[in-house]
Amino acid sequence: MSENIREIPYNYTSYSDREIVIRFLGEDAWDDMNVLRTQRRTGRSARMLFEILGDLWVVERNVFLRNDLLNNQKRRQQMHRRHFDRLARITEGASDNPRAQKMAACTGRMLEDFYAWFDQEPAKRKKARRAFAKFTHANNVHFDAYTLSHHATDATDWRHHAPFCVLTPDSAEEIAGLVRATAKLDLVVIPRGGGTGLCGGSVPLSNNAVIINVEKLDQIGPIVTQDVGSKGEVATISAGAGAVTGKVMEASRPHVFATDPTSLWACTIGGNVASNAGGKHAVIWGTCVDNLLSWRMVTPDGNWLLVERINHNMGKVHDEDECSFRLTRSDAKTGAQLSEEILTIKGSVFRKPGLGKDVTRKAMGGLPGVQKEGTDGFIVEATFVLHRSFDVTRTVCCEFFGQELSEATKAMVKIKHHVDALEGAHLEGLEHFDEKYVKAIEYISKATRRQAPRVVLLIDVSGDDEHAVARACADICRITSNGNGEGFVATTEADRKRFWGDRGRMAAIAKHTRAFKMNEDVVIPLDRLSEYNDYVEHLNIENSILNKKDAIEAISAYLTDARSRITGNRLETSDLDLDDDPYLTEKLDQCITLIAETRENWCRLLKGMDEPAWEVAHLLECIKYKRSEALFRVIQRSALRVSYREAVQKPLHDMLRGHDSLIDGVNRAHRKALSSRIVVATHMHAGDGNVHTNIPVNSNDYGMMKKAHRVVEKVMAKAVELGGVISGEHGIGITKLEYMDKTLLAETAEYLKRVDPNHLFNRGKLMPDTDLQLSYTPSFNLLEMESMILEAADLTDLSEAISPCLRCGKCKPVCNTHFPRANMLYSPRNKIQASGAMIEAFLYESQTGSGISFEQFEGMQDVADHCTICHKCESPCPVNIDFGDVTERMRALLKDKGQARFNIGSKFSLMFLTLQNPNAVRLMREVVIRWGYAGHRMLNRLGKMAGLVKNEPAASRNLEGIQAQVINFIERPLPALQAGTARQKLGIESSDKNMIPILRDPKKSNGRAVFYFPGCGSERLFSEVGLATQAMLYDLGVNVVLPPSYLCCGYPSTAGGDHERGDQITYDNRVLFHRMKKVLSYLDFEAVIVSCGTCYDQLTKYELGQVFPDTPLIDIHEYLMEQGVKTERVSGVEYMYHVPCHSPLKRHGTKAAIESLLGQDAVKSEECCGEAGTMAVAHPQIAGKIRTRKEEQMQLAKAQLPGENPQKILTSCPSCFQGLSRLEDQSGVKADYIVIELVRHLHGDDWQKQFIQKVKNGGIERVLM
Repeated sequence: MSENIREIPYNYTSYSDREIVIRFLGEDAWDDMNVLRTQRRTGRSARMLFEILGDLWVVERNVFLRNDLLNNQKRRQQMHRRHFDRLARITEGASDNPRAQKMAACTGRMLEDFYAWFDQEPAKRKKARRAFAKFTHANNVHFDAYTLSHHATDATDWRHHAPFCVLTPDSAEEIAGLVRATAKLDLVVIPRGGGTGLCGGSVPLSNNAVIINVEKLDQIGPIVTQDVGSKGEVATISAGAGAVTGKVMEASRPHVFATDPTSLWACTIGGNVASNAGGKHAVIWGTCVDNLLSWRMVTPDGNWLLVERINHNMGKVHDEDECSFRLTRSDAKTGAQLSEEILTIKGSVFRKPGLGKDVTRKAMGGLPGVQKEGTDGFIVEATFVLHRSFDVTRTVCCEFFGQELSEATKAMVKIKHHVDALEGAHLEGLEHFDEKYVKAIEYISKATRRQAPRVVLLIDVSGDDEHAVARACADICRITSNGNGEGFVATTEADRKRFWGDRGRMAAIAKHTRAFKMNEDVVIPLDRLSEYNDYVEHLNIENSILNKKDAIEAISAYLTDARSRITGNRLETSDLDLDDDPYLTEKLDQCITLIAETRENWCRLLKGMDEPAWEVAHLLECIKYKRSEALFRVIQRSALRVSYREAVQKPLHDMLRGHDSLIDGVNRAHRKALSSRIVVATHMHAGDGNVHTNIPVNSNDYGMMKKAHRVVEKVMAKAVELGGVISGEHGIGITKLEYMDKTLLAETAEYLKRVDPNHLFNRGKLMPDTDLQLSYTPSFNLLEMESMILEAADLTDLSEAISPCLRCGKCKPVCNTHFPRANMLYSPRNKIQASGAMIEAFLYESQTGSGISFEQFEGMQDVADHCTICHKCESPCPVNIDFGDVTERMRALLKDKGQARFNIGSKFSLMFLTLQNPNAVRLMREVVIRWGYAGHRMLNRLGKMAGLVKNEPAASRNLEGIQAQVINFIERPLPALQAGTARQKLGIESSDKNMIPILRDPKKSNGRAVFYFPGCGSERLFSEVGLATQAMLYDLGVNVVLPPSYLCCGYPSTAGGDHERGDQITYDNRVLFHRMKKVLSYLDFEAVIVSCGTCYDQLTKYELGQVFPDTPLIDIHEYLMEQGVKTERVSGVEYMYHVPCHSPLKRHGTKAAIESLLGQDAVKSEECCGEAGTMAVAHPQIAGKIRTRKEEQMQLAKAQLPGENPQKILTSCPSCFQGLSRLEDQSGVKADYIVIELVRHLHGDDWQKQFIQKVKNGGIERVLM
């Protein structure tokens, strides 16, 4: 067999040729192919077969390519001709070889099946759309490549097939009908929530899967007191299956919602129930099943099932002798009750005795829904009991140092037992992470020691007695100290949040392997944790030595080859750039001998790892050890270091000094081997013994993947050997199925056969006969090996920017374009998954010579359109991906390729913002902008009269096509603009670009000066913002230096993808500022002031420190705060505030500015206003959806305002000022700028008139450059 395991082209996945052949042609064909490999003469037939397989494999997995071929008959016919032409030549070349003839016949059948799909799929989709549209709106039925691609996997990145279609129902009531329709179509139902699963539970195993996404079902009810039985009245909360866990936790306050998995920012309630999720609080209040009071689900027959816990114990289910549940079934069509029964289950059935978590017992005594991973029905809503929060909570961070890792584990177990025995103190959370994570998340130690900690514990200690909690924290610190560690206690909420912040970045462990890892979560009995941790360390040491051995064997092979070529006189000196050295062969012999000796020593260490150390005494010179001590312990405590650098690298570099090419070859061989090193990292919910065992893997490295699988097998076996189980919260899915206990799996299969005999739900999951060998994961490493093609297509930077994505979903809560209820699932995570597929499609089409399809550019344009470039996703991202930057790259790529979609609204907006000629600015502002805004308001009124514009936002009405565009465009009227720009009103507008206007009060001014950069929005569009800023600065008596003419900062051009223009504007402005500063050197500049957030962000790239040394860039509001400006407490009005996506208030924030300047508190209104620069003009259907969510949040904020006074919403961004002004009619809340509100309260409603008169009366100085 060829050493090249990937001869089939276009394969950018973890598959080798073997898996591709088996997937399309079967096992027998693979055996035949291996025989034929040995019989190759020219290899032409093999290459043609591989080309065919490569085409089929890339089209099979890439929905963008598949949909393009489906919609483009010409391209499909070209591919058809190419394939059957190759097949004819393969058949012709196989005439004298029966095995080759058999392969050709198999290939023919494969191609017939492949093209039959394209013939049948349109009718199949049409039939499905018609069937589903009877129960949900047609807009909720998705066959588009974007939606299908990001639903093909979950957080694991494992894939098997793309779904047939995705449904996004508007309500729970629609789901029963959709399930019945799916059954009639002979398809498979897969429930899906936030897509944060870590076992592949929602990954389709066939190409006929219908994924029903429940993210729209995000309703969260109020806190309700219910009688739960013997525990009496208890607070409860209900939530829809799509409600995000973190939001349910917020809604539950001041009570505690105990089901808090680590992915709470994105995971949903339905998924929590289906997987029996746990989290930090599980140590005290248990997992999901322990906290459920009731849940409603759709059964496989399309009817309703309500499950209610009887006599809830407000504790863990396994502590009960028996638990009872009422199961009520009702007809989904009529609502009539079909049956009612009481299900009683022994407490011991739920978990393996002695364990805090266990999700391997899937049958769970026949309890429906919970822990079944979507295989027995569809959870649509659930009610949970809430727990009273403790009066006092402290967080303890314990850092352990030294070589004896067992000390940390023993201390951890001791802490658990000690606090459990205390009165008045409780462990509310006990989390652990090891030194691999310390390094991966760049953890900053709180201790003053020079070395980094090897283990970190984070512990929440709670109680109602502050003294008891304090004593418990002191005891924990003492136990930590005895275990060679240090403890730190956080008492304030801010410090506690900072302590726990590190725990949320664990996913970064896989950054260096392009975001792929094998993530297992075994459960170990607490008293066996030390043994498990030792076993993991044993694996790490063993794999480290094995990797070093592989490295030196590769180096030895390289040096041996170099020596043979030199001695055989077959190596040109120029090949390795070798100096003439008569002793080189002897040096190489010494190097090879040294490697052989080192290899022998390392092999002896591997063999004797568990033997007494004295048996390898010759390798332990000058090392102290006990005679009974195992060699593993000596290595574990770092007394013996197996060092490649000391044993091999340094000696080789010394011996080969002067032969840089050979040293480079040695280093390359080492780096290549090192990239395949298996490292096992652990973090755990330590209070439950739930150990997350992670193995980062390069998915392109076939050998590494196999090694990692073997390590997983060992880990699973060890967990069971120690009395534990293979999963405590992630579930089984496709990643752990092969390790499941056969008895438990048989019980589950029996249960599923009874409740879902046709395997309608999640077919293939949790079944003993499911073959998962053909699961795969994409590989960015393989994509980027085609670097020349990527560079030619300008895709290299884009690929590198998105490849580290960990699919954790932390970006979803902050993303403006992720709003499931408006059918907008454009979180950065989803967009990155789709973008990866698009890059692959670009790469494939670039190589086949048929040209890049217009549909691929359309897909990229769609992704680029769905971004407000707010950059908010970067902060929560564990690997710091900023999808705003990615979007700018996409837009630039589309523009450079001439594929950017033309939009007249966006074009005019950018033209107006970048004009500098005063006459042109005046003309365009009056004719296009003011008249255009007035026309828009008239269209809005006409739309209301015609019934097109309603109280219900267009985004909630499932509108389509042109109708959606038009109604979204006109439904919220643009504001009326004041006449004239700020320059016009002040009389400083000039065509002379060398004339610098300076505003100063002749009675107050001195040498103090500020440079005010008004930008486009504050000067051209909303002149009152620029005037208010200048008026406040004028009052302070400083010289207000303005640019000579209208200037744009360059941000709008850059954000729109026109980097060349944006860079030119930036360069021109910097040159202008240098000239201005030189002329005005007599002034003492103390600040560069802006009144716009995007101007602030763009000016940070101007290197202003070189122009205005020691002069800060600052927003007008924060400058006024620092100057002590304020007004008397404002009365008669109540404030909300809106923080712009690009907030210029970087130092103190909007809330602090309002409180300081206006003397009044303000309530924050969350979410984006929807204006997003030019988005509202260019893409009204997207902006309308964003605006809808803003309106909802404004209503919530209004409810928090205390009185009945008029309400205002204040902001600090011109674009947001416009966006919020458009909502005034609907919300009843007037929008205003903070600085305008300030100047109005200081100088009255006619402040503009007063200020303009003062300025025109000797308040303007003009300086010629």
